[in-house]
Amino acid sequence: MSVYAGIDVGSTYTKAVLIDEAGEIVGRGIRQTGFKLERAAEEVLQTALAEAGAARDDVAYLVSTGYGRTQVSFRDVQATDLTAQAWGTRSLFPQTRTVLDIGGQTMKAMRLDEGGRVRSFRLNDKCAAGTGAFLEKTARYLGYPIEEIGPLVEFAKDPVPISGVCAVFAESEVINHVSNGAQPADIMYGAMESLIERSVRLMKRVQMEPEFTLVGGIMRFPTMVRIMKEQLGEQVNVPPEELVQFTGALGAAVLARRRAEKLAA
Repeated sequence: MSVYAGIDVGSTYTKAVLIDEAGEIVGRGIRQTGFKLERAAEEVLQTALAEAGAARDDVAYLVSTGYGRTQVSFRDVQATDLTAQAWGTRSLFPQTRTVLDIGGQTMKAMRLDEGGRVRSFRLNDKCAAGTGAFLEKTARYLGYPIEEIGPLVEFAKDPVPISGVCAVFAESEVINHVSNGAQPADIMYGAMESLIERSVRLMKRVQMEPEFTLVGGIMRFPTMVRIMKEQLGEQVNVPPEELVQFTGALGAAVLARRRAEKLAA
């Protein structure tokens, strides 16, 4: 069988998605990127192939995306993060007009036109306070692994504000709240609210409009999604938990299939 591959080499995680000729997802792979980007890309591809029961020769076309996309020497072509995310989110939610992508080291907001083309986009400032890394650092300081962020914030009763505009200042606020006896759940909830406030400001800069689709690993936490809904006053789309980190790779795979079809025509 023929499959089409998308590999998203992100700053924190590298993901791969395989789709078949009908456009259905048949295989996925994910691992931490590390410093050997091509090895990470190769490993997630092999994981996805094993899940699909496919061989390397079955890959008809491969598109790479993400910040490390140029390091994937076995790609057929590369695509920008924005293009891949647009195709990935629209393949899941066809009416998407505004996309928010919160990754480990970056935050991106973009507005799409009716045809799914990127019309406006903005990136966060070069500061971890606007990314998922801030939540991870806060959790680690409080003594919790990232897997426990979701359950932890469910116990928040009196969230504390975290207003620092950079990760260093925000971390000092966290330390101050701890010393004042604030509960870890309340501190973690405040960190989420701070991240969401930055997210909404970024979305406003692209002249956001519904439908909204939220992607990135941070969106695995239901509380994060709920607070975002409250801030926007609108319903939001979120891919199923197992796909929320894979939309860039999915978009790259969709582009691979389209490119292969055009070449065969």
